[in-house]
Amino acid sequence: MPFSHIKFEALDGIATVTVNRPEKRNALHLETMGELGQAFKEITVNDSIKAAIITGAGDRAFVAGADINELARTSPQSAEHLSRFGQDIFRLLETMRKPSVAAINGVALGGGLELAMCCTVRFAAPEAMLGQPEVKLGMLAGYGATQRLPLLIGRGRALEMLLSAEPVTAAEAFRLGLVNRVVPAAELLSASRAWLTKCIANGSYAIGLTMEAVDVGFTSGFEAGLRYESAAFGLIASTQERVEGLRAFLEKRSPIFTGN
Repeated sequence: MPFSHIKFEALDGIATVTVNRPEKRNALHLETMGELGQAFKEITVNDSIKAAIITGAGDRAFVAGADINELARTSPQSAEHLSRFGQDIFRLLETMRKPSVAAINGVALGGGLELAMCCTVRFAAPEAMLGQPEVKLGMLAGYGATQRLPLLIGRGRALEMLLSAEPVTAAEAFRLGLVNRVVPAAELLSASRAWLTKCIANGSYAIGLTMEAVDVGFTSGFEAGLRYESAAFGLIASTQERVEGLRAFLEKRSPIFTGN
């Protein structure tokens, strides 16, 4: 599919989605967001794609945030619509039931960090800086940071980042639990691909249901999460993947999952 502001590639079951506006430090504007939505929908429905890497073009920025010129033109009504539009697109990534890595190759600020937080895990180059600077502009985060950041690093530390508007280094983000690994920039994509390759060697139904169970618990509460886990535990018992996984274990061999 043709894109103007992102690059989309798929190799060996892993899609790589690259925000491609390096002259704007990969800032997100409406057209870029729309293309990300198309890419996430394609990953979701394409059975040959098992996982995704999200990154930014160049070596300066993952995504530096939203397009400020576009934001400056919003009215109260259009600003609310823009927020919901972005939240819905990022939620596609978060709920696609396929693992994803945010390969943070530079600054991830505002909408950039919000995009990264919707990925399953985050790997960052040592030079990366991560933050939510919206209050410096007299605004607040609109693509989900007020909800996801506390879940990832705790209420107090999230408020510290959100209210001070000060970014943190990759090392500090790792200490906080905001990123999972700090990886040399030259190895960022290969490390992301290696982790995803390890993941997708496992049962695809099991991966999808595990991700959804975690999401239900976060969004609907502990008891709802437990109920979903039990339902999923029953559902997975009907799959050939479980038959193969258990048989392979008993036969002391590696399982061969075929996606059914």
